[in-house]
Amino acid sequence: MMRGGLPGARWIDPANYHLTLRFIGDIDDALARDIAGLLGRVQRRPFELRLDGLASFGGRKPRALVAAATPVAPLLELQAEHERLLQRLGLEPEGRKYTPHVALARLRESSSHQVADYLTARAHYRSSAFDVSRFVLFSSRASVGGGPYVVEAAYPLAVPALRLAQSP
Repeated sequence: MMRGGLPGARWIDPANYHLTLRFIGDIDDALARDIAGLLGRVQRRPFELRLDGLASFGGRKPRALVAAATPVAPLLELQAEHERLLQRLGLEPEGRKYTPHVALARLRESSSHQVADYLTARAHYRSSAFDVSRFVLFSSRASVGGGPYVVEAAYPLAVPALRLAQSP
């Protein structure tokens, strides 16, 4: 619903919308396999999330239009676990504070004034709550941003099975 109305925006195909937990960057196949295996050990429950507001990244020279995700505890805990696991494998810590969001468009020739006008007109955007029942490991192919992304592995979030006390 938010696509269009912003000169200079290159809109990301909705099939490529995602919320990044941790950007990994260029890595070799061996490290990719190690990461995929380690992420398979993550044990978290499903949770609800909503997108709440639009923003831009880049300050005076906006470079992306995003939908902000509400930073609920289960999301922040999942992201922090990813960060710890990846550091355990030797990746450098992420240098920026985690800001959960979904990128909607890349901005090249949009002025800060145009972006401000766009955001002002849509300031009250809020999605319905939706269930988060998995996370995925993506790879991306060389392009100009916004995909194409390939799902390398998917990891379900599941309610742990109840352990029944055994009778003595």
